Formats: sequence, structure tokens, C-alpha cells
Amino acid sequence: MPRSKKTADETTDEADAAGGFSDVERAAMKERAAELRSSGRGGKKKADDLANVLAKIAEMPQPDRGMAERIHTIVTAVAPHLDPKTWYGMPAYADENGKVVCFFKGADKYDSRYATLGFEEAARLDDGSMWSTSYALTDLTEADATKIEALVARAVS
Repeated sequence: MPRSKKTADETTDEADAAGGFSDVERAAMKERAAELRSSGRGGKKKADDLANVLAKIAEMPQPDRGMAERIHTIVTAVAPHLDPKTWYGMPAYADENGKVVCFFKGADKYDSRYATLGFEEAARLDDGSMWSTSYALTDLTEADATKIEALVARAVS
């Protein structure tokens, strides 16, 4: 008896059961591919990137939206030379080489109990042989904002 081809749903179900990517992870990868396809240079691109970041933030439910708005304000004030852009569908901030320095991942996106402020390799947070590259956020207090300002300043120093 010949084997029938598997449907896409059957293949997806098997990948998930075998430790494959979730629907949310696949959607993030598709967003990243679209971001790469639309990448270009110049002022219009930067304006479009900023608009995309602000749109992604506006789509977030509270409390993620409030934290993302506050982080956007902090990053753009402390490091105005970083370019806002979306990265895997999340607000991110890149250096002059296009390398992501920091990003915000809302809790709602991955059904997590906390949001994440993360730093990538371009961030200069090195502290000996081990240092933190991401921080869990359930709220954003004034003390937290002060810490984030210092982290961003250090990341771009």
C-alpha cells in the first residue's frame, strides 16, 4: 500500500510534538524575513522603520504597551543615534552598522509571565567573563527606568 503525502497540518503537528517551532515562533520568523526583504537605506527607510516600531508598540496590550512606550522614550533619549526598527516583529534599536543593540519582547507575544528587555552582541555590557543580557519586566518603576537608562548608556559607550 503506497504512503500518502502528509498535509501541512500533520507535518506541523509532528514538528511541534518533536520539539519544532511553535506557531508564534514561525510567525516571528516570517516577520523577520519580511523585515529583511524590505530593508534598504536612507531617510525614508528610517522613517518607515520608526513608524513600524510605533505601530508594533501600539498593537501591544497593556501592560506591555506602557513598558514598550517607556523603553522607547528612554532609548531614544539616552542613545538618539540608535535607529528604531522591528526585529522578529519586536521593537529594537540598532547601531550605525544595523546591528541590534537592544530590544523589547512583550509578555503577550509568547504568552509569558514577564516581558523582556534584551541586549545583543553589539551592546557593550561586558563585565568580566559573565554578564546579563536580558531582564524580565512585570512593571516599569522609576527605579527600573533609572537602571534601564544606565544599561542603555553603558551598552552604547
